[in-house]
Amino acid sequence: MFTIQQIQAITGARWLQQADNCTIQHLLLDSRRVMFAETSVFFALPGSTYNGHDFLPNLYRLGVRNFLISNEVAVNVSAYAQANFLLVNDTLLALQQVAAAHRRQFTLPVLGITGSNGKTVVKEWLYQLLWQDYHIVRSPKSYNSQVGVPLSVWQTNETHNLAIFEAGISQPHEMERLQAVIQPTIGLFTNIGAAHNEGFTGMEQKILEKLQLFSRVQNLIYCADYSLITQCIEQCRQLYPEQYRFTALAWVKNTLPGKQICPNNEVVLQTHAQKTDTQTQIEIHYLNQPAFNITIPFIDDASVENSIHCCLFMLHLGYAPQVIARRMAQLAPVEMRLELRAGINNCSIINDAYNSDIQSLAIALDFLEHQRQHGGKSVILSDIQESGELPEALYGKVAQLLREKKVEQFTGIGQGLTSVKHLFYGINASFYPNTAEFLNRSPGFYNQAILVKGARQFAFEKIVRALSQKVHSTVLEINLNAIAHNLKVYKSLLQPATKVMVMVKSLSYGSGSYEIANILQLNKADYLSVAYTDEGVALREAGITLPTMVMNPNPDSFNALVRNKLEPEIYSLGHLQRFVEYLRHSPVGVTFPYPVHIKLDTGMHRLGFDEADLVPLRETLGNNPWIRVVSVFSHLAASDDPQYDDFSEQQIHRFNKMFSFLVPALPAGVLRHLLNSSGIARFGGVAQMDMVRLGLGLYGVDTTNNIQHLLANVSTLKTHVSQVKTVSAAETVGYSRKGVLHRNSRIATVGIGYADGLNRRLGNGCGSMWIRGKLAPVIGNICMDMCMLDVTDVEGVEEGDEVIVFGAQLPVQQLARWLGTIPYEIFTGISGRVKRVYFQE
Repeated sequence: MFTIQQIQAITGARWLQQADNCTIQHLLLDSRRVMFAETSVFFALPGSTYNGHDFLPNLYRLGVRNFLISNEVAVNVSAYAQANFLLVNDTLLALQQVAAAHRRQFTLPVLGITGSNGKTVVKEWLYQLLWQDYHIVRSPKSYNSQVGVPLSVWQTNETHNLAIFEAGISQPHEMERLQAVIQPTIGLFTNIGAAHNEGFTGMEQKILEKLQLFSRVQNLIYCADYSLITQCIEQCRQLYPEQYRFTALAWVKNTLPGKQICPNNEVVLQTHAQKTDTQTQIEIHYLNQPAFNITIPFIDDASVENSIHCCLFMLHLGYAPQVIARRMAQLAPVEMRLELRAGINNCSIINDAYNSDIQSLAIALDFLEHQRQHGGKSVILSDIQESGELPEALYGKVAQLLREKKVEQFTGIGQGLTSVKHLFYGINASFYPNTAEFLNRSPGFYNQAILVKGARQFAFEKIVRALSQKVHSTVLEINLNAIAHNLKVYKSLLQPATKVMVMVKSLSYGSGSYEIANILQLNKADYLSVAYTDEGVALREAGITLPTMVMNPNPDSFNALVRNKLEPEIYSLGHLQRFVEYLRHSPVGVTFPYPVHIKLDTGMHRLGFDEADLVPLRETLGNNPWIRVVSVFSHLAASDDPQYDDFSEQQIHRFNKMFSFLVPALPAGVLRHLLNSSGIARFGGVAQMDMVRLGLGLYGVDTTNNIQHLLANVSTLKTHVSQVKTVSAAETVGYSRKGVLHRNSRIATVGIGYADGLNRRLGNGCGSMWIRGKLAPVIGNICMDMCMLDVTDVEGVEEGDEVIVFGAQLPVQQLARWLGTIPYEIFTGISGRVKRVYFQE
């Protein structure tokens, strides 16, 4: 750790204001994630949609007193009398310089991992394989970016004796900076693929850029079957012999079983893999040692490759083959996401039941903090094993984290936590020696957001099952990272001052109400919009405070609307008069003038004031003490279709004309908005005005196809195979004998039907589902609770296999084309009995 004066010296920053020379323990980049304000330094990073300099007032109110900035003009430092301010040219570079200086304080072995795929899995598997013998510091989750790497390295302390950091890049010159931060002593290059190709002139340039991570390592592990990687390694050695002086530890695939080929100076390990339905046996030949076998509980090629990388690293560390084989057999899938699901007794469960360390606990607690739909927050935590710290120090940090995040109820499971229960003062805490004892004696949870986080050996999945609502095998998974990503994509198409209203009507297009609104609030959306008042009331009751427009407020709901500070869309003179009359006789406590939104009809002809209404509308709005117009808007009828661009242009012109007529009756600063998702993609340059309304695009669907490649898939509807049977060509499948077979066939029954929202028109070969990497057609009529797939041409299908109805592999747009409809209908048609599971990477 460094004092703020040492950070000034490390970065070469100029003092703008100097206060106390405090010791810095935490690097802070996000104003929403303040935990230890007094010992944090905030780096004001600029970005495409947000600028860290804008959040200084809020950070100061939260107690932060140390700041690195790059824009002196944007900050009036005299307004922060007790704060340290350092000025640098590049705050990201300063962050990396501080982390690099911290790294130089330690002499432990450091494994740097890069490649196109598998970085995080290899890192986490190595932790599973080595934690019993090493105190390991590693990248949390997939923190491998220009920002994530310095935060990862900053975790290193004197208790660690092995570090594993991953590094990813998307454009040239990035890896050089990450190398200076990680300073690896040994390297591991997983593979090369098409990810982030757009940032490079070709595959060779991308490999050469990635290889910069290994310019000072002593050893490099890689698979020599990637010939271009091998060629680029030789090229680096020849061009820069003083930098690339490592010993290569290369391996190859598919050695003949039982036969070792003669190793050269590079290839030190050869393999041969044989797969069954559930596992893979790999024959290992390492140098001139006797061959041995390892067995892993996976059969996909990526897992085989990742496991061999891990095996070679363990051999390099000196592990005996029998130890490697024993631990490899116990490898478990890597879960790199926090999963939010409905729980019993009106609870929400955050499932992080696969790993337990102090770094990932801080991330999970941050996710918990933003769940405000319940009366309280609880944490169930297992012992943190092999941290290298004494229990008093380690669990003292845990207790402090819980107090900082205002966790009301804590459950500790394990002998370590139980032995230091005195540290958890100020928290309603209970302790159990093991998971079984907790399940036997747990007092129960009610109206709580519950974080369940434990080391794998504690089997916390049993706790998650016990606390979760019982659901059938069909679920709709919603990726909250993708929601945030898509919001950022659309914001990048707008001017910095343009606001974004996000549509969360109809349960956010079937994705869920509060959960989506919460991630939007966290990611600085400006407005929300719902269809009806009760939707807005539900958001307010769940802790959503963003300004929210109600598109169709019934007069009977005016009282609930005003009581919950929701803002009505006003679309007719009668509607306006009824709302004004309500306000005149409203209960005491309502603040006037009350905010409203005026809808103009420019050609959609659904709701809105016509041109003939403008004169009386202007008269009613003028000097009206009861209401204040905060926005005037309209809706483009065909913004996604180029053949109607002339009509869209007419609507834009008509809106501007109608708005100009109303201006004398409107307050200063009124917002104009016209564009929906497709309008942003196609008309953003000329009509984004003061605000836009983002709908379907947020959920990963661009109906214009202009920016579809930039959007991330949000929703995955999935189910499982209930039974597989062989049916002869003489038989039929399903109701009314509609599923006529023309050959002996394998039929898989899956657990989704029209009661779940699966349209019956997808039956009888109209639609297909994704299973084991292939499309399998729906055969026969779709039933209420299930349907049947013809999996004759899909190898190896068995009971329990996952089936994708739509998702990244099978886009919802394809289902819409099969049905002759639009994605909206499919999203909103998913039944409420299909449970929504939310996750964040």
